[in-house]
Amino acid sequence: MVGIVSYGGYIPKRRLNRMSVIQEMGWYIPALMMVANGERAMCNWDEDSITMAVASARDCMAGFGKSSIDGLFFATTTPPFSDRQNAGVVATALNLKEDILTADFTSSQKAGTTALVAGLESLKSGDKKQVLVAASDHRKTRSASFYELWFGDGSASLLLGSDNVIAEYKGSFSMSLDFVDHYRGSSNEFDYTWEERWIRDEGYAKIIPQAINGLLKKSGLSIKDIAKVVYPCFISREHKGIAKKIGASKEQVLDNMHEETGETGAAHPLVLLASALEQSKPGDKIIVASFGQGSDALLFEVTPNITKLAPRNGIKGSLAVRKEEPSYAKFLKFNELINAETGIRAEAATQTALTTLWRNRKMILGFVGGRCTQCGTVQFPKTNVCVNPKCNAFHTQEDYEFSDKEAKVMSFTGDYLAVAVEPPVIYGMVQFEGGGRTLLDFTDCDLESVQVGHTVKLTFRKKYYDKERGFTGYFWKATIK
Repeated sequence: MVGIVSYGGYIPKRRLNRMSVIQEMGWYIPALMMVANGERAMCNWDEDSITMAVASARDCMAGFGKSSIDGLFFATTTPPFSDRQNAGVVATALNLKEDILTADFTSSQKAGTTALVAGLESLKSGDKKQVLVAASDHRKTRSASFYELWFGDGSASLLLGSDNVIAEYKGSFSMSLDFVDHYRGSSNEFDYTWEERWIRDEGYAKIIPQAINGLLKKSGLSIKDIAKVVYPCFISREHKGIAKKIGASKEQVLDNMHEETGETGAAHPLVLLASALEQSKPGDKIIVASFGQGSDALLFEVTPNITKLAPRNGIKGSLAVRKEEPSYAKFLKFNELINAETGIRAEAATQTALTTLWRNRKMILGFVGGRCTQCGTVQFPKTNVCVNPKCNAFHTQEDYEFSDKEAKVMSFTGDYLAVAVEPPVIYGMVQFEGGGRTLLDFTDCDLESVQVGHTVKLTFRKKYYDKERGFTGYFWKATIK
């Protein structure tokens, strides 16, 4: 039996109230009011498609070991690097073993489901034991556009395997059509989109029903046999229209999450699938379909193992942890859509020494420290000498992962003079459970919410961006639990 073994989700904590856009830009495009209900998920300034993928993958792997994972597929249309494998950064941050297959799936909104099909088929062939599929998108749009309100940021991950399967893979049906509803040139920052009527009538209304009906025919099932159907469509009226075209009832089709997150790009079909799994019971059949130069439709049947899955945040848990962002100007700055003064301190050199990054990749990207094999003392960073003054043994340290360890705040400060996208910069000393301490930046919190003794957890984030060379540097930060 091949299928989904686990799922995980990540929706950024910050949510932009869509009415804040109307308040600032409604005079410019009054029609925006039509889609201004609810809120959209927005990345913090130090988040991108890679950091969100790491977050959802960590959630997905809760309760599972890493040794059996021999493949990682990363799907996104917003990769931070055009010529550096983004999946490799994700795998290193997750501390996966080095002898695995990694691959980027991109250039289409159906990249997430295509990566999912590829992972499942590699398992069926017997070539792989477990494959982790992570999908994530952080799409930029022009200010005061419908897409700014339709879109949202988010990620979902699925662990695929053949043991303890929670949703058995029953088959798929794929279509490849060069239907261009939008595109983004290699040198362009924003998508170029065609008119909504074209996208609705010739795209969503025809392609998704054709893919779902093709899957049903191939599987010998009718729509009545399906418990849940999920598919992306940011046009609310047409989302309901697709349900009618395939003969699905209102109860069978999950909401597109417009009012909670917005559409999360290549990740959205997997986000919706993870949400469907959260609501499913053994025996339920689920169809997930995508849209983007064609469509992939996949069929799963939930097994009794879903009741044994260890607790995780998932999509439901991510939605529950939210902070409303009322400032549209902050949203614009976080997405570099306004050019604000940063001061001369921001002129410091940000070039990354790639040799240093390579030699210290486990420490920098994986947050791996050391544990002395003689006295058991753990420390970060890992060094040639044990920090225990009663030991001070040489060359006795083995790798020790800190990224999943909780810590306590020992001291902190708020620095209004340091270069910051959102002042003040908050940083402090943290003490890890089981030993080890280090100085870390804090994120997703304000100065008033931090206190000595608070429990924090680690999150993988952007540390800096070298604009001159187009290089994003990553590290781990602390966030209040």
